[in-house]
Amino acid sequence: MSEVILQSELTCPECGHKKTETMPTDACQWFYECEQCHVLLKPKLGDCCVYCSYGSVPCPPIQFSQGNKDTGTCCGG
Repeated sequence: MSEVILQSELTCPECGHKKTETMPTDACQWFYECEQCHVLLKPKLGDCCVYCSYGSVPCPPIQFSQGNKDTGTCCGG
């Protein structure tokens, strides 16, 4: 299994602002407020969290399931 990456660069779809954040390993993050334009980001339909929708790296549970060729979903969903 490859190492899980905990840093992801979120890109705001409204203003394009980018910020690198540390992803939680024990929960999904459903909301994120852009620090530049203050829009509240929510996951796109079919995604489990804002990192999977707007991040440069998917969330740790998704990375883990991909690395193990598992068909599980994030946060036990």
